[in-house]
Amino acid sequence: MPGPLDGIKVLELTQIIAGPMCGVMLSDFGADVVKIESPQGDGTRVIGQFAPNESKGFHVFNRGKRGIVLNLQSRDGRSVMYRLIRDFDVFLINARPRVAERLRIDYGTLSAYNEGLIYLDNTAFGPEGPSSDRAGADVIAQAYSGLMVGDGKTDEQGNPTLITATTPADFGAAFSGAMAVCAALFHRERTGRGQLIETSLLGAALTMQNYIASRQPVSDAILVQPSRDAMAEVRERGGSYRELLEARSGLRAVTGSAYLLYYGGYQTADGAIMLGCVTPPNRQQVRNALGLTEADDATDAPDFNPLDPESAETVQRAQTRIAERFRSNTTAYWIARLDDAGAPASQVNTPEEILDDPQVQAIGAPLELEHPLTGPETLIGPTLRMSDSPVEPQGPSPALDADTDDVLREHGYKEHEIAALRASGAVGVSADG
Repeated sequence: MPGPLDGIKVLELTQIIAGPMCGVMLSDFGADVVKIESPQGDGTRVIGQFAPNESKGFHVFNRGKRGIVLNLQSRDGRSVMYRLIRDFDVFLINARPRVAERLRIDYGTLSAYNEGLIYLDNTAFGPEGPSSDRAGADVIAQAYSGLMVGDGKTDEQGNPTLITATTPADFGAAFSGAMAVCAALFHRERTGRGQLIETSLLGAALTMQNYIASRQPVSDAILVQPSRDAMAEVRERGGSYRELLEARSGLRAVTGSAYLLYYGGYQTADGAIMLGCVTPPNRQQVRNALGLTEADDATDAPDFNPLDPESAETVQRAQTRIAERFRSNTTAYWIARLDDAGAPASQVNTPEEILDDPQVQAIGAPLELEHPLTGPETLIGPTLRMSDSPVEPQGPSPALDADTDDVLREHGYKEHEIAALRASGAVGVSADG
């Protein structure tokens, strides 16, 4: 059966992660995604390349697409773009600020050739405001949005460090972009009108911490304002970044430490376990699994006051007892007991081994593909299911310049026209590289 976006044509001029991952998602939904590259190729092709112009990153973020090479610096190259765009439903771009306008491929220009065009423009800071023209990247959005401070990590010298597990702003922008494109396609189905969609790395990073950055006067007066005052004092006296983090976390150490007893990690005899228990019943499930009594942990007792500084000793005593219990046996042993008790918990897995996990395999995450240049590979495929319009990957990433001629033929170009465009350097990669 065809996917939900079967018949939708997407032209993509993107790089790095946010834009390309949005294209991958639309491809998984069944859209025909054609990626435009410059004659030099997408920059991620050479980041960690294991073969000429082939890297794991490029394969991951560009699977399921066809690829063409188009020189948009040339007049002939832009003419090809204007001819192609008439037949496409969606255009994706995540270039640096003002690049689209300079190349004359902005929304106003392209929509003049295709009134029904859905144009997604992802930038670092958004389309307006004092920082709108600034260059950016995921790590810049992490820093600017507060997400990096929220992670609360520094290097040995006390400098801020980026979130390394993933690129949260990039992926957040990719997901919101794909969702917005689908909504815009639905809107066009009803009205016949295309539209401009504007997303940003900053917006994605803010969305991920909405419950932290949002303000509620009563709660904030008790829990947030003291930390803000402490941070202001550090800044005023020229304190270090590490001191700033400590000032921010000072109140959390009192109000949040009891909560974090069962919403955090512990070492076991052979690894580590993470607990995700928020409610009193869940917390009691962990106590039952560990064999703890109120003498071991009184943090849920009616007279326990988390705002009382003296409660820190009670919390520390409970944390020590919990840690001792977990260290006394293996991860498998404790997971079995926690599962029997119904407590939300997990072993801590590594990303290098996770594709071997039976649950990960059960949801269909591992995707086996054969790349025409580099052979077999296992990627992460779509992890959602739709009963009447299956979500399916459409193949590996394209080799540089792999589909240029085919795409041009599909849009009415004759062989002599293609040859002339190649000779002029408007399309394709020259014979000398």
